[in-house]
Amino acid sequence: MEWLLVGAALFVAFSNGANDNFKGFATVWGSNTLNYRQALTLATLATVAGSLVSLWLADSLVQQFSGRGLVSSATASAPDFILSVALGAATTVWLATRLGFPISTTHALIGGLIGAGLGQQGGVVHFDRLASSFLLPLLLSPLLAAVLGVAAYRLFRLRPVERDCACIVAPESAIVVMPSGTLVGRMQTPRFVLASAADCEGVTTPVRLSVPRSLDHLHVLSAMSICFARAVNDTPKLAALLLAARMLNAQASVALIAAAMAVGGLLFAKRVAQTMSQRVVRMDHGQGLAANLITAALVLLASKFGLPVSTTHVALGSIAGVGASANTLNWSTLRNVLLSWLATLPLAAFTAWLVAQWL
Repeated sequence: MEWLLVGAALFVAFSNGANDNFKGFATVWGSNTLNYRQALTLATLATVAGSLVSLWLADSLVQQFSGRGLVSSATASAPDFILSVALGAATTVWLATRLGFPISTTHALIGGLIGAGLGQQGGVVHFDRLASSFLLPLLLSPLLAAVLGVAAYRLFRLRPVERDCACIVAPESAIVVMPSGTLVGRMQTPRFVLASAADCEGVTTPVRLSVPRSLDHLHVLSAMSICFARAVNDTPKLAALLLAARMLNAQASVALIAAAMAVGGLLFAKRVAQTMSQRVVRMDHGQGLAANLITAALVLLASKFGLPVSTTHVALGSIAGVGASANTLNWSTLRNVLLSWLATLPLAAFTAWLVAQWL
């Protein structure tokens, strides 16, 4: 049974990596800042780094997703309960990945906890704790991200597009003759200039930056921060399943989860990547950077305070907010994704319940 638990937990992590690893780079690939292979490589590296750091930043999520408080302590520690949760969540995430839907592993795990709890003999699920500790952050986070996405789009529009060169203009010296006849050199202070590339040509500039190129670099860094933040938030939830098997310590559990997530993303991330990068909305570099910074900030804050938000929901919320403001949002694709979100929890719950009945 212990080895079955380990295998099921790694299956969840593998499916999670396939569905979630690339989401931070959706705007990067969608705006043609990097090609798919480059984006996937950086997404994988950032994910592994976030998984390892989660040992120090998000230990409270390990306890939250062990099931204690949602079901009785005796039920939460039962091997068949843990196996039912893992298989219910993994099957749901894997099915969505193969269909190209970016769903929430967090939703799938919560559904697995509910279905496995109800499937136990005399099983009782404390739905009051479910609403306050789990569902409220999951419902509010995409709405907050969408509102911030609208605000960020309006903020980025304040920068004139034609001003694509940032320069530090060198100071000029002037000779001043004092009334006494003494010659004095006076040095003007350097000036910061934001202008077009043509205006910067021929000007003495010790420092010159291309604004679009700088935004591209920031865009990639923001995407890596999302993958990092997502791994910080998701890894403890999956490590809780491995720790429940009582075969591995926290360090070994996190290392195995990180490896499984990395392999899943490298092999099977492309279908979900195409949905988020090319079908929901198309963005320019500035819009993508704004959406990514919002996502990373919200997910990292949630991890710090032990709030089980979904990176998928937050990322898509910020992308949709920016896309709606720019009138580039594909409402049909967004509707299908939202429907897949609604189906995630009940499907995972039903699958976990079936597994519990079989066991």
